[in-house]
Amino acid sequence: MTSDEIRERYLGFFEERGHKRIPSASLVPSAHDPSALLTVAGMHPLKPYFLGQEQPPAPRLTSCQKCFRTVDIGNVGNTARHLTFFEMLGNFSIGDYFKEEAVRFAWELSLEVFGFTREDIWVTVFEGDEELGLGPDEEAIELWQDMGVPGERIVRCPRSENFWQGGPTGPCGPCSELYLDRGVQFGSEDDLPGGENERFLEYWNLVFMQFNQQPANTLSELPARNIDTGLGLNRMAAILQDKPSVFETDQFQPLLDLGQELSGRAYGEDAGADRSLRILADHTRAMTFLVADGVVPSNEDRGYVLRRVMRRAIQHGRALDMPPGFLTRYADTVTELMGATYSELREQHEAIGKWLSSEEEGFGRTLAQGTKLLEDLIDKARQEGQEGIAAQDAFTLHDTFGFPFELTTELAAEYGLGVDDEGFERLMDKQRARARAAGGSVAGGEDARELARELAEGAGFQTHFTGYETDEQRTTVGALAQVNGSREDAENGGSSAAAGQAIAASQAVAAGGRLLLKLAESPFYAAGGGQVSDAGTVECLSGDCAARVEGVFRLGDDQALAVVVERGTLRPEEAVLARVDRSARRASERNHTATHLLHAALRARLGGHVRQAGSYVGPDKLRFDFSHSQAMSTQELRDVEDQVNAWIAQGDPVRPITTTLDEAKRLGAMALFGEKYGDVVRMVEVGEGEYSRELCGGTHVRSTAEIGAFRILAETSSAANVRRIEALTGAGAVELLREHDRLLQDIAATLRTRPEGAPEAVRERELERKRLEKERKSGGAGPSGVDIDVDALAQQAEELAGAQVLTAVLQLPDAKALMGVLDRVRGKLPEAAVVLGAAVDGRVHLVAGVAPALVQKGVKAGAIVKAAAEVAGGGGGGRDTVAQAGGRQPEKLAEALAAGRAAIEAALEGGAAAGGGEPGPSIPRSEGGAAAGGGEPGPSIPRSDG
Repeated sequence: MTSDEIRERYLGFFEERGHKRIPSASLVPSAHDPSALLTVAGMHPLKPYFLGQEQPPAPRLTSCQKCFRTVDIGNVGNTARHLTFFEMLGNFSIGDYFKEEAVRFAWELSLEVFGFTREDIWVTVFEGDEELGLGPDEEAIELWQDMGVPGERIVRCPRSENFWQGGPTGPCGPCSELYLDRGVQFGSEDDLPGGENERFLEYWNLVFMQFNQQPANTLSELPARNIDTGLGLNRMAAILQDKPSVFETDQFQPLLDLGQELSGRAYGEDAGADRSLRILADHTRAMTFLVADGVVPSNEDRGYVLRRVMRRAIQHGRALDMPPGFLTRYADTVTELMGATYSELREQHEAIGKWLSSEEEGFGRTLAQGTKLLEDLIDKARQEGQEGIAAQDAFTLHDTFGFPFELTTELAAEYGLGVDDEGFERLMDKQRARARAAGGSVAGGEDARELARELAEGAGFQTHFTGYETDEQRTTVGALAQVNGSREDAENGGSSAAAGQAIAASQAVAAGGRLLLKLAESPFYAAGGGQVSDAGTVECLSGDCAARVEGVFRLGDDQALAVVVERGTLRPEEAVLARVDRSARRASERNHTATHLLHAALRARLGGHVRQAGSYVGPDKLRFDFSHSQAMSTQELRDVEDQVNAWIAQGDPVRPITTTLDEAKRLGAMALFGEKYGDVVRMVEVGEGEYSRELCGGTHVRSTAEIGAFRILAETSSAANVRRIEALTGAGAVELLREHDRLLQDIAATLRTRPEGAPEAVRERELERKRLEKERKSGGAGPSGVDIDVDALAQQAEELAGAQVLTAVLQLPDAKALMGVLDRVRGKLPEAAVVLGAAVDGRVHLVAGVAPALVQKGVKAGAIVKAAAEVAGGGGGGRDTVAQAGGRQPEKLAEALAAGRAAIEAALEGGAAAGGGEPGPSIPRSEGGAAAGGGEPGPSIPRSDG
């Protein structure tokens, strides 16, 4: 029986018995479930149903859930059945059947579908636990005996074996496990289920979910008794396919075959190589599914888990001398094997390839460097007779060189050495403390939210959200509770401690008092999907009371308001008008729709690997985090911004559509990782959906034109392989552009130029600043020892056709000094056209500088200096603002400058240039100057008659 057949027969069996088949949830748990980084069990996505927080789609459910666990990662490859990623088949009852039916279903399926014999099946049951205050599960023992299982094949086991809990808190209960007796040849007569042996193979766990553990070791009854079962698909495949381990089953054998092809090693000939091939088979499956579900490698949380398995796989692949690119080869095979069942593998093929290739290439360098350093440490430890690697050395490898601590431990163990893991953890704790101190503290706790949840549960009704249709709602107050907490608590969704009590109709809360309020109908959006909750008011229709809404708690499909009383007294059953702050709501709508357009533009420009990794949508701005491995270039940001604004200008309609999840996926709708979706979803479509369809419960504009404008503020790093864009829309974007215009006008005015010439003027000013700074550091002398009185020189400028013009002959010992003098003169005459010349070593040297404002009038330095140089038997050119040239006839220097002046005049007036000219006045020099030496009169300035 193939793995696909096992999956289908199991699900079909329970569908025939009234169970609704539900698809696997993401490996990334719901954003509202902080209990685990990744989905660890089949019931994990169903916790809100078991806790009574949400209504299940049916009381009987069955699924095949993708799961990921790292607790046994060290055993992967060493044993026949440990995996990190696996599929868990399960049947669930939410307040429907309990132990009797669960036991009977398991017995029937084991015999009738899987074909096991009665005599080979053993079961374990919970023996009780004093700390929990529970005795043995006598009911389960009796039910198994009724099925025909003799007492000697019913084994009682302790809490550690037969009491299931997904974490330190949450739904839990006693369990009963089914084992297959493979025969004495796999062990001994003394072996029992639940022990460490190969004779008894556990294949099914029945959890009798009847308690909620909150806090640890304190149990309370769940709203209804439930059933949660888990049957490992891969383990069952090993049994039914009669394979010695899961790695020889149909899902894994092709991966082993690929590993043999890439490494040139035959499976079964070398224990070390076999272990590496098994690790590669498991870890590449895991990383492929994790990336497909939106996880990217990083140094935090689930990103670190992914990076850990990726780097462990890379190390084993390198140890087997696999050629570069082997991770993507494995991922392709995983997709071929499982893409038909899990379409996300095919849909995210580009992203999977990108992240696996990037990590293999990047860590390959780290691995080579870290391995060499670790080998040196190992050699030193062995030579000195040490027991292992010091904590500081392991920490340095991890912190400085990015070499994973787990890899240090693993490689050291191969040489019989340990690692000071306790010392390493102490160093890590110190580093975390430093990071927390640098980043500030964050308020914690869930008291206010729990109070809101208690209020909602006690109210006996669910608030009907009307905010998609209206922003004003006449309604009634259903329930109230007084809360002690700050305004910040409400705005943060109740993150700080709070205490409260229900309020009777006769009780009153004074103005300024804080309440949790539950309305029969509510137009207020509860924070979710990145969008902040609405603000607004609740006013009594009688006019006697009013409260300000500061926050909205999202409680599954329900909600409660956090309000501050402003006048009068709010009471249960009071008729009120709930009014959303329209201005803030409209601004949030613009920003929310803009995030959808930004997401689409990023994917179009950067590639399909881009996925949303978080967002903030408020009335003030939008923030969008997305998976991408490097900073965006200026051109990429410009392209994305232009694309979003182009879509806004099109005025495309924005339509929310209620449809089935399957239909939304068929249409290519993007889903938010970490969100849980039911069979019916809300999809927001822009235009005809040609560029944006997303599953989204937020509020949006009706047309992209309502966004008005979109302007990116910044693009930065949010985390490893996650980038962040902040942006403004609407009036905020327009005001930003106006502010930029004001700043440009101010800069242009300061530089005495037009706004369009400001950038060039700034660049010229910066060049001058650097030159003067260099001159200052060298002792104050001008370039090449020349010290010209530029103030006096600048005073010789004349007015020509409405512009300042200066032409002058300088006597300089070094031609290199000419450009420096020009820079200094332009600093004094920022609006002028300047042409300077000098005869040095029998050659003519000319420079010209033109203010940006004059360039706009047609005066260009390159053309001027070229005209002047031609007179002196040479040539040259340059930029419109600065140029230089030379000539072979120094006796014609004065004529050359006259020609330059004429070219300026022609450009300004369009008339013929005036020729000739008398010598101009001498240039006064500062005392001690070295331009002409010995205190002699300075050079003359030839000028045309004009």
